[in-house]
Amino acid sequence: MQFIKELFSVNEILTVSIVGWFVAQVLKTIINFILLGKFQLERMWGDGGMPSAHSATVCAMVIAAARSEGVSSAIFAVASVVAIITMHDAMGVRHETGEQAKVLNQMIEEWIDISEKNSPFLQNMHLKEMVGHTPLQVMAGMVVGIVVGCLYPMHLV
Repeated sequence: MQFIKELFSVNEILTVSIVGWFVAQVLKTIINFILLGKFQLERMWGDGGMPSAHSATVCAMVIAAARSEGVSSAIFAVASVVAIITMHDAMGVRHETGEQAKVLNQMIEEWIDISEKNSPFLQNMHLKEMVGHTPLQVMAGMVVGIVVGCLYPMHLV
């Protein structure tokens, strides 16, 4: 327990990043509840949805690194590159993976309807569709991360 307490009290960049993730996940769960009218606890840790927790996490990290180490530091440069790659991937490869999963799930469903006894292994097959993000979800996550990064009280030296 002491290790965890020390880790979070000493490493503010890590702490701010985790707070950014947590705030985004709570917002995602609330937004999901408002839109669907039902509470889904899975949204607290699930991928995809509004806002992007990945974007919030890495943007909070970038802001915390800038506040803690300065914008000319190596840690800020690395955090920025990681943030760019993460957000690009969320909108690109991961988003396309979700779109492909929707098509495959539809194909599997139709195949089962046509030939149920010839494809028993497909009965419980369902690919996860909510894995990536739209540009709006990534931008919303970016805003959450920037706000958390700016508002989190840091002990600057």
